[in-house]
Amino acid sequence: MRPATSAATSATFAANRATGHIALSVVAADGRTRRARVAENGSLRARFPNVTGDPLEAVIVNTGGGMTGGDCFSVSLEVGEGGRLVAGTTAAEKIYRSTGANAEMEVALSVASGGRLCWLPQETILFDRARLKRRIDIELADGASLVMAESVVFGRAAMGELMNGGAWADRWRLRMGGRLVFAENVRLDGAIAEKLAQGAAAAGGIALATVLIAPGGDDALAAVRALEDQFTGEVGISAWNGIAVARLVARDGAGLRHDLIALLASLGISVPRLWLQ
Repeated sequence: MRPATSAATSATFAANRATGHIALSVVAADGRTRRARVAENGSLRARFPNVTGDPLEAVIVNTGGGMTGGDCFSVSLEVGEGGRLVAGTTAAEKIYRSTGANAEMEVALSVASGGRLCWLPQETILFDRARLKRRIDIELADGASLVMAESVVFGRAAMGELMNGGAWADRWRLRMGGRLVFAENVRLDGAIAEKLAQGAAAAGGIALATVLIAPGGDDALAAVRALEDQFTGEVGISAWNGIAVARLVARDGAGLRHDLIALLASLGISVPRLWLQ
């Protein structure tokens, strides 16, 4: 009876897991960026608050209100030649406690020649015992450009909560003109709060972000470094292989958001309005 009960429990668990998929492609026509294809499935929806403007703005909504172990979501964004798209999320993505399975997220970004994409989701918040596995794949054609900011907050400092345990695995790959120029794998598991407290890790910070600028070089470095005295947390930026990458660490999500907004503004980028509400 025990194996049958276990199988039935597993089947019930799987049947109650959330899935979601967004596939959005945009094209440039008559001086404006327009939607070419929008496909929605499961818990994810795409909304467009400024369809008459340029760049086009897309907001992704998770109608399930968060993710937990066993949930699987994916987002695919394609920008055609000369198109301009700013895409983000309506709220912070919350990853709740898991009984063992990973929540999984896949993001695929593709930009054609002359196109520009700003991928600016709000932060991902990991609750205690959450488990998240994420993969981000980016393809930029020659002459395409990208600015993306991804941030993760380990626990809710305002609620006195820490992420004492759990797992976070992040895999990024960026190709420009078919050539791999950036590859990164990050993994934290076990006693995460304890590890983040170490000086060689985050020195007690619980909010981390990476900003990827492609192409990016000395101009991006100078703009960000000029704000050194205005950041509340630690911010560093480097450039190589024709790209620039900024790293941010803050004591909490509010501090990280402040620094991200300032950093992006220095690059001439306004965050989506939902960031400020």
